[in-house]
Amino acid sequence: MAPKMKRLPLVAGMLSASLLVSTACSNDASEDKKDNASGGAKGDEVVVDMFQFKVEIADQLKALTDQYTKEHPNVKFNIQTVGGGADYGAALKAQFASGNEPDLFNNGGYQEAKIWKEKLEDLSDQPWVKDAYETALEPMTMDGKVYGQPLNLEGYGFIYNKDLFEKAGIKELPKTLSELEAASKKLKDAGITPFSVGYGEWWVIGQHLLNLGFAHQGDPDAFINGLNEGKATIAGNEKFNEVIDLLDVTVKYGNKNPLTTDYNTQVTQFASGETAMMQQGNWTQPMIDKISPDMNIGFLPMPISDDAEANDKLQVGVPNNWVVNKNAPEADKEAAKDFLNWMVSSEVGKKALVEDFKFIPAFKTIEAKGVGPLGEDIVKYSGENKTLSWNWFKFPNGATQEFGAAMQAYVGGQTSKEELFKALDATWTKLK
Repeated sequence: MAPKMKRLPLVAGMLSASLLVSTACSNDASEDKKDNASGGAKGDEVVVDMFQFKVEIADQLKALTDQYTKEHPNVKFNIQTVGGGADYGAALKAQFASGNEPDLFNNGGYQEAKIWKEKLEDLSDQPWVKDAYETALEPMTMDGKVYGQPLNLEGYGFIYNKDLFEKAGIKELPKTLSELEAASKKLKDAGITPFSVGYGEWWVIGQHLLNLGFAHQGDPDAFINGLNEGKATIAGNEKFNEVIDLLDVTVKYGNKNPLTTDYNTQVTQFASGETAMMQQGNWTQPMIDKISPDMNIGFLPMPISDDAEANDKLQVGVPNNWVVNKNAPEADKEAAKDFLNWMVSSEVGKKALVEDFKFIPAFKTIEAKGVGPLGEDIVKYSGENKTLSWNWFKFPNGATQEFGAAMQAYVGGQTSKEELFKALDATWTKLK
């Protein structure tokens, strides 16, 4: 499970779209790579195959690798980007099964790190390790060794449109479930759709939303261990009952057809001013900026009860990590590792991460400047220790997708709340 984030000097401690964007490897590039691996005619030219999941930074990442190539003319990149709606984990496994193993790819850490450990290069000796926040290294640390570089720190909650809230006459921001429902009613009475609900994405509902039930446990680690040992259940646990109460509010006051609303549609509705709130994270800032530059937005916590203090927190963690394929050709491995170090140590790389990617840095040596209003709110909440942990990386492999399907069935009216909880417990028991 992601630990509770510690207070850090700048900050303390998602996934992406339901689409596939790819800069596919050309035949020529593939041949170049073969030549290089076998010491062929191409000499010391290196082609790094990168397989990554963050659709919202696909263009920015391509621009950054192009900049690296300008400084290192012998290194080129083939980038494939697979978003959350298209299961990244399944796509990555398919790459390895087909023999097209990438040199540089993403890993969520914890349980996922254990599954992929035999493929991962030990990065403990890399220069950037000493600069990373300790909590940011935890997901990819096994047996005292570091196997991945944290992409960034991210947080999520309800992103809200401050102008629409003002238009509806909402003067006090809601911090409890009752206050959230009252604010939603005000918005609706003002002719504004309160929520943009993207429950067509399994990860929005079965991962990010459901995480609240785990994060609000007195000891999330102990609860997860209890599930693994058969000593705890989701059914009968009050926190999960409260999470479904919140889910019901979002559906009641959300857009039509929530189960066919994907990530792109959800963010576009919100960024276009059609809705006042959406459950998403600071990773949406670049997409929002592209649609509506300088939009007046911020974060609200996702309250599951009427305990204001307990609910006034955002969910913050490390979304994913860069890892290097241990079995890649030596020249490719060295180029991949050099790129990772350059990305977080060079002025060009550091500037791109915060200003273009809108990332909250996972490194003490990179200032969280220019990350946008959403990132600034994450920094603020983190600095005040008002955060909740990310826990899904410690779930049994494949559980989040099944959780998503079960919750979608509930939203669609196919199952009751009690049947939903039984389904969630059955999934855990089957997959643990």
